[in-house]
Amino acid sequence: MVPEAMRAAWILKEDYGIETRVVNAHTVKPLDVEAVVAAARDADAVITAEEHQVGGFGNLVAGAICRAGLAGDVKLDMVGVEDRYGESGAPWELMKVFGLTAER
Repeated sequence: MVPEAMRAAWILKEDYGIETRVVNAHTVKPLDVEAVVAAARDADAVITAEEHQVGGFGNLVAGAICRAGLAGDVKLDMVGVEDRYGESGAPWELMKVFGLTAER
């Protein structure tokens, strides 16, 4: 999801003038809590993106934000596959089917 997040950041900046930060959390265990909390402290909103069922990674990030005492200070949303059955196809096709592209 990092390349799509980078593309989304570029679209937000170019089309809407919105500054963003992309944090590459390449592992969830251990989660880089310091990086997550530092990014949340500097932001008005945190959006997690995962290319599977929404909530796994997002819930870990939400927990880190809450434990840091930032729950009321930052909005949080999660992007991922909503609860539905999987499909078969090429990765780029599935990213479109499940709405996981930068444009979405």
